Amino acid sequence: MTEFKETQRFTQWWLWLILIGSWITLIYAIAQDPPQSNLGSIVSYAIGMLLPIFFWQMRLITRLTDEGIYVRFIPFHLKEQFYPWDSIESAQVRTYSPLKEYGGWGIKYGFNGQGKVYNVAGNQGLQLVLKSGEKLLIGTQKPIEIQAAVRL
Repeated sequence: MTEFKETQRFTQWWLWLILIGSWITLIYAIAQDPPQSNLGSIVSYAIGMLLPIFFWQMRLITRLTDEGIYVRFIPFHLKEQFYPWDSIESAQVRTYSPLKEYGGWGIKYGFNGQGKVYNVAGNQGLQLVLKSGEKLLIGTQKPIEIQAAVRL
């Protein structure tokens, strides 16, 4: 079997516009009125300045191998989450609504029993139903390739 691998990042222009705009506004505010050793202000500024870096580091890595499906959402997962083929009841690519079904992008839980989602962009995902009954949707920008790599 040819191994499937996909790495995704947050690439939405509007997200980066918000993050960079907030960062520029924060830098301007600091330049106009520097914090006077108020620890709360300093911590707020530090968080605001590090937020774009945090988003830049985030990535969703999906691998399909002969053994199963590996998913890692950096920096939230220290190691890959593994789903062996024999634990998966079904796996199909489907179109979904990130906002309506899961409340957005990232690591989320569905509103009406859709289970967990790992996604960073788009509206295509590999829907897994595990034999335990758990549901997991893994976002993809390569729906045809990932479906071809499914071994059930």
